[in-house]
Amino acid sequence: MEQVKSAIKTVTESISDLAVKKDEKKVEQNKSAPTKKTVPAGTSVSKQKGSKQISIRGIPMLENVQAVKKTFNRHLHFTVVKDRDVATERDYYSSLAYTVRDHLIGRWIRTHQHHFETDGKRVYYLSMEFYMGRTLSNCMINLGIENDVDEALYEMGLNIEELEELEMDAALGNGGLGRLAACFLDSMATLGLPSYGYGLRYDYGIFTQKIEDGSQMEYPDDWLRYGNPWEISRPEFLVPVQFYGKVVEENGKKKWTETEIIQAMPFDTPIPGFNNNVVNTLRLWSAKAPGKFNFQLFNAGDYIRAVAEQSLTENITRVLYPNDNFDEGKILRLKQEYFLVSASLQDILRRYKHSKAYSNTSKPVDFTRFPEKAAVQLNDTHPALSVAELMRLLIDEEDLTWDQAFDITKKTIAYTNHTLLPEALERWPIDMFQKLLPRHLEIITEINLHHLDLVRQKWPGDEERLKRMSVVEDEHKVVNMGYLSIVGSHAINGVAKLHSDLLKATLFKDFYELNPEKFQNKTNGITPRRWMLLCNPDLSDVIASKIGESWITNLSQLSQLRNYVNDEQFVRDVQRVKLENKQRLVDMFKTEYGVNVNPTSMFDVQIKRIHEYKRQLLNCLHVITLYNRIKDNPSKETVPRTVIFGGKAAPGYLTAKLIIKLICNVGRTINNDPAIGDRLKVIFLENYRVSLAEKIIPAIDLSEQISLAGLEASGTGNMKMMLNGALTIGTLDGANVEMDEEVGRDNIFIFGMTVEDVDALRKKGYKSKEFYEREPELKRALDQIRDGLFSPEDPNLFADIIKHLLEWNDHYMLLADYAEYVKAQERVDQLYKNPTEWTKKCILNIAASGKFSSDRTIAEYAKEIWGVTPSDKKLPSPEEGRPGMKDEGEKIEPTQPHKNITERENDSRKRLFMWIFGYGSIVWKPDFRFINRIEGHLKGVIRRFWQLSEDHRGVPGQPGRVVTLIATGNQADCVYGAAYEISNEDEASVRHVLDVREKDGYTIVETVFYPNSSAEQERACYTYMAQSNNPFWGGDAPLDQIAQQIARAHGPSGSNREYLFKLADAIRIITPVPDEHLFTLDQLVKDIIAKDEQLNSKKL
Repeated sequence: MEQVKSAIKTVTESISDLAVKKDEKKVEQNKSAPTKKTVPAGTSVSKQKGSKQISIRGIPMLENVQAVKKTFNRHLHFTVVKDRDVATERDYYSSLAYTVRDHLIGRWIRTHQHHFETDGKRVYYLSMEFYMGRTLSNCMINLGIENDVDEALYEMGLNIEELEELEMDAALGNGGLGRLAACFLDSMATLGLPSYGYGLRYDYGIFTQKIEDGSQMEYPDDWLRYGNPWEISRPEFLVPVQFYGKVVEENGKKKWTETEIIQAMPFDTPIPGFNNNVVNTLRLWSAKAPGKFNFQLFNAGDYIRAVAEQSLTENITRVLYPNDNFDEGKILRLKQEYFLVSASLQDILRRYKHSKAYSNTSKPVDFTRFPEKAAVQLNDTHPALSVAELMRLLIDEEDLTWDQAFDITKKTIAYTNHTLLPEALERWPIDMFQKLLPRHLEIITEINLHHLDLVRQKWPGDEERLKRMSVVEDEHKVVNMGYLSIVGSHAINGVAKLHSDLLKATLFKDFYELNPEKFQNKTNGITPRRWMLLCNPDLSDVIASKIGESWITNLSQLSQLRNYVNDEQFVRDVQRVKLENKQRLVDMFKTEYGVNVNPTSMFDVQIKRIHEYKRQLLNCLHVITLYNRIKDNPSKETVPRTVIFGGKAAPGYLTAKLIIKLICNVGRTINNDPAIGDRLKVIFLENYRVSLAEKIIPAIDLSEQISLAGLEASGTGNMKMMLNGALTIGTLDGANVEMDEEVGRDNIFIFGMTVEDVDALRKKGYKSKEFYEREPELKRALDQIRDGLFSPEDPNLFADIIKHLLEWNDHYMLLADYAEYVKAQERVDQLYKNPTEWTKKCILNIAASGKFSSDRTIAEYAKEIWGVTPSDKKLPSPEEGRPGMKDEGEKIEPTQPHKNITERENDSRKRLFMWIFGYGSIVWKPDFRFINRIEGHLKGVIRRFWQLSEDHRGVPGQPGRVVTLIATGNQADCVYGAAYEISNEDEASVRHVLDVREKDGYTIVETVFYPNSSAEQERACYTYMAQSNNPFWGGDAPLDQIAQQIARAHGPSGSNREYLFKLADAIRIITPVPDEHLFTLDQLVKDIIAKDEQLNSKKL
């Protein structure tokens, strides 16, 4: 390992020397630039620069660094359209994002090609949430280019960490459900599974949380404010989604008519696997109005209604989780769920019908084989309508019988349950269903009848069981979406062993007894790429120095760390990394919260969604108890603690918001009490999100997982903290049970009632006031809350919390677990006093976390539910032969927009043909031989008369003006023209003709051409573009001035006006939209000519 670090130092020092010789000024600026990393003695030069290079990811190579710099500058110029003199930090971030995205594109296309050619079974993961966080760092880690990019930015005087901080978190989720989905996508790509994620592209996240005077305030989470460089819009795959209407019967067949249609526009995000050249797709749907803007209303003066019609239509994907306390919110939520389901299943069926088996044949599509080619996984009950929608599509659209459709549906769909709370299963009112989705209510009713027949066959005469198991609950007039998911699936799984057992014993007991073969367990996991390699690079280095790097894709290899638990140097290295991570947080707490924190204090952390069952309130009661103990015995030695909370409460969940207020007020009291000093601090993290978790988790000493036993399905935050060396204090709930089994009871702090204890106490009759009277410290803390110690400005502020705990009998049994929780915390204090023993237990926790990799979880899904096989095969890199070709080694480079062709001379000769795009005189006068001509457009550019011509349409001293392309970076900007197919044998002669024709300032570049005809596919092509630094650049000018110049100029190829008129006439035939610049100049020049003719006629 030391040799590797020495090599990094040598190479980076030599690169730095080169940079100094090239640009002393940049280096001097960078020396004075602030960095975010604390640098201990002995670290490598790369880390002294304030970067976060990871030594196990390799040495920055000089040629790679230069390529990154070149691509970065190209994007800054052509995509962002800025130069270094005026570019902002956000412009630099955008250029960096596009640079990294370029590395994904070829692999992305190659992955799609590979999946098409192999035509295997594909996995489709449907989720209402994908809590992706930031993309930039994750992509660089998985592509293995982080160190090259880091070095390149350093040489340009930029700080990679500062640019990374500018990226907005993708606000497509709220808690564990969405974060799990993101981990699963990473693992599916890393395991080489042909898979797609399907979700919604929310314009706004759940909300941005601000803590104002200790209270949660919600503000719009406008995560798309600055655009999203990672997504690609796919309007060619737009699909209609229907709502409302009625069902009629025609010729014995049901038909859903008079529906309201909303278009679903897909946006694709690349999901790279780790170091395997696989890039899968997350496809997110955005709601778009079905038709054009209502100009009749607009022109009639009803402006608001004209705009509102379109706006209301697109509200479906406006915000994550609308407030469903009202009917309007419930309807919108149901609309969101169906919108996701319908758009995704239509897309899945389209892909199946256009798969390799049917793409080149006229044979009819065989849907009985659909389950052999598609596995649809429902992430909780939100996409449960997949059952009814797939049935509808197969019966109504594809003309299958009911029995055929139901058999296909059950074999295709599987369901993951994430909760034991009955209210979270979703039960939608029948009347709402009848209004919004009448055809689906019919299908669900028929599915329910079929299901109840099976129940009667197994339990004849058991009417009570029939009532309990009915999907349509007649008594409450609702549809139970959890039950629908079970009936319509071939597999149902929980997400931790305890959770799965409880599902079978309680919530879904009847269904388990009916079909026990359906039920499985798949314990959740997390991706070690983001939650160790990315967020804790220093710990990753320390681990790799002992056991190598294979743990990155095989987390069970961490078990080897048990061999080093008594290695003194390794223990010290782990301690050092933890302290450095904590010091970074200390700086943040001082800057952002104004709280001075002791970095050697125990960082005691509970970060998760704020909910009563997660029992942040129990933690708060312990904090008050610690405060009282210090106040009572100020001279007694105590273990210093910094207690950190983080999480959001649902806007309508008033009790959870009141708990946040209490925590903040308790923190205000403690943090400002001089008698407490740095022995106890309380911090509530504002706006907890993925990017903040990546900073917090590596610094945690104690992980709080204290939900009431039997309520937490699994939890994944507990796994992330364990992996990063935190010890856990928790109940035997969710995945804590398996963590306890893996690490051993001596290395985890388990307390409280078990599931059986909870059930027994409830049956006996739980009385919270008995515990209140029995525990003096508990009584004192509750009395202080009740009497206003923490809210002197309003002593009754927390009265409802006291009512919940005492008068309403403490539903989540905090008071029953309080005494054992305090005792467990005392054991924590005793261990923390011995730093070496504490660190050894941290190492044992890291070593035991191998089971909790999402790679393991996905491998189990693949084998036992989806029927697909993971692959450790690395796909060919983009420059290697296309899959399916005989010569896999033939070099075919991916399309890279605006890449200079001189870099590709040798490779271009190996192709059979090339395409040239014309947007000027070539449109009407291609004076070269070509095979084919196709009309179409380029994206992200505009056509402008900004290039001077002294060789064709003007002369020296009186140049004309001709068109060039100007890159805008806006994909809505298009330039229409014609593309010409040139054979390989004609390429040299055509290039010679065009090089002469465009010699004054034009450079040939490569881009992507989009044909007008839907029968043609987009393709790579070349075109000529004038660069702004060429000697014949005329640049922008008032249009009337340009028009005067064109009207007067004349050159060897003819008049400048002829060029303009012929181009305008040719483009009018091609373009579906007006070319404002071209057509305005056309009219202005014609007006000038008309005026000249009038003047001449007067003179005559």
